[in-house]
Amino acid sequence: MRGPATLVSKNFVNVSDPRADRGFNHNLLEMIFIALTATICGADGWADIERFAKAKIGWFSKYLKLEQGVPSHDTFGRVFARLDPGEFLSAMHAWVDEFAGCLRDQGVAIDGKTLRGAFDRAAGRSPLHTISAFATATRLCLRVATVDGKSNEIPAVPELLKLLDLEGAVVTLDAMHCQVETAQAIVDAKADYVLTAKGNQPTLLTEIRDRFIAYGDEDYQVEGLRKHVTVEKGHGRKERREYYAIAAPNSEVFSRFAGAKSIGMVYRQSQTGDKTHEEVSYFISSLPPKVKRLSQLLRDHWKIENSEHYVLDVTFSEDASRIRQGAAPEIAAALRRMALNILQQDTTLKETIRGKRLRAGWDENILDAIYAGIKAV
Repeated sequence: MRGPATLVSKNFVNVSDPRADRGFNHNLLEMIFIALTATICGADGWADIERFAKAKIGWFSKYLKLEQGVPSHDTFGRVFARLDPGEFLSAMHAWVDEFAGCLRDQGVAIDGKTLRGAFDRAAGRSPLHTISAFATATRLCLRVATVDGKSNEIPAVPELLKLLDLEGAVVTLDAMHCQVETAQAIVDAKADYVLTAKGNQPTLLTEIRDRFIAYGDEDYQVEGLRKHVTVEKGHGRKERREYYAIAAPNSEVFSRFAGAKSIGMVYRQSQTGDKTHEEVSYFISSLPPKVKRLSQLLRDHWKIENSEHYVLDVTFSEDASRIRQGAAPEIAAALRRMALNILQQDTTLKETIRGKRLRAGWDENILDAIYAGIKAV
């Protein structure tokens, strides 16, 4: 393997080939390189990957032997369905770490996602559910793990955290993960947290809410209470956010959360035409009550939704994927996230992710430049 194919060879060399006992016609590392490259360039399934490889056989032949030509879509599906997802994800995560950089002072958002098309009624298999750790500054999917369902995300988060060097980072999670055990796991990793408090933690929610109602009765003129306001306008919509933060008062409820230093409230008011919507949420954090910093972290948390989940569904057609056999849904999901990481980090094109996929597929020089950028990191 030559050129950009050596990146795959180096990083996936320890992924076991399930065909080892029977012999095979197509090299596994070549298949992974073809699949990843095709996914970068717009392919959204095994048939698309075969079509792309055949259309670009001249380009692939520069870097691969392809002794038996291009594998069929059935071969891609059959082989990838039998791969070990743990081995594959470990290889991908190690590669991501090479260009992810230090996470100190970065926000790391964690959230789950369901691949609605990845189910198999005949086999009694539910849609695939994944949980991701996402670096909000660099827009990298750092880790992805498969869980049995949305309700099983909670115990999966501490295990996911163990796979990352989080020292100095700030982990943000939605209300589902506002758990004492999760806060402890984050502190044990020498990181900080910002956790949204909602009805799944009724005692915590009531304690924070009652305190901010009392602060409101004093017009928020309370010693130590800090406020930050942002206003955004666009697409006929105006949104105002008021952030409040104060040092966590002495309370048995707050002390249950390891290292808790601040609590806060966010008031959101959005106006579209003559319609106004208001919403209030609350949070607890291990960071001091520096409200601008907290507001930025809370805002950045949604980048995992906008810059990863939304892009995967709209640009990579993930929610529409019908890949269902064996480990294939997990392998395909990992390939999409690695392709997205590579495109997010590319600086050679000033384009949307969709635009980069299209142009890389059309222009081999652009594809070479994208891969060269990875090597230069």
